[in-house]
Amino acid sequence: MKKVIFVSIFVIILSIFIARLTDQTIHYEIQESNDPILTKAIFNNREVTIPSSLAQLQLPPKVLGESTEDKIIYVDLSSQRLYAYEGNSLIYSFLVSTGKWGRTPTGEFQIANKFRAIKMSGGSRTLGTYYYLPNVPYTMFFGNAQIPASRGFSLHGTYWHNNFGRPMSHGCVNMKISEAGLLYNWADPQLPEGKNSGVASKDNPGTKVIIYGVTPKS
Repeated sequence: MKKVIFVSIFVIILSIFIARLTDQTIHYEIQESNDPILTKAIFNNREVTIPSSLAQLQLPPKVLGESTEDKIIYVDLSSQRLYAYEGNSLIYSFLVSTGKWGRTPTGEFQIANKFRAIKMSGGSRTLGTYYYLPNVPYTMFFGNAQIPASRGFSLHGTYWHNNFGRPMSHGCVNMKISEAGLLYNWADPQLPEGKNSGVASKDNPGTKVIIYGVTPKS
C-alpha cells in the first residue's frame, strides 16, 4: 500500500515538473505605447538590447484610394512567406519566421485586435527557450473558435533576430519591423481616428488570416 502511494506521489510530482519544463504558453501585456525606459529584453535565455529607434516609429501613411475588395493574409509555413491580397491583387509578399520552439497553428483565423506595442514572455528557462520581450511593435492577434486570440498567437514586428525566411519563433509570425508596420496599417480592423491600437467588432471586422503548409525543420 505504501509503495502504491509513493509511486502515485512520484508520478504527480514528475507530471508537474514536466508540465513546467515544457510550458510554451505565450504571456502578453498590452502597453499604451513604446516604453523607452525598457532597454533590455531576453530571447532564448540571452539578453538582447532593445533598439532605441522603436520609440521613434510612426505608423506608415494610409494608402489613398484603398480598394473595397476583401483582404486576406496567407502565411505559408513551408516557404516561410506571408502574402497579403485584396481580391485577386497581391499587395505584399514578405519573408517571415514562424514557430520553431512552439508550433504556429494552421487553419483560418481573423485578426481580433491590433496593438502598437505589447510585452511578451514565455518559454522555459530550463530548456533555454525563455523570452521576455517588451515593446514588441505592430502586434496583430488572430484567432478562431478553436484557438481564441487570447492564446497569444499574432503577427508582429521583431527586433531580436534578423533571420527571416527560417523558423525562429515560439508560435507567432515574426516579421521585419518596417514590413509589420505596412501590414498593420493595411489590415483590418481599421483604427479609430487618432489612435494607434484597435479592436475588431461586428461593424469593423478583422482581416482573415489563413495559415497552411508544414514548417521546415531548420
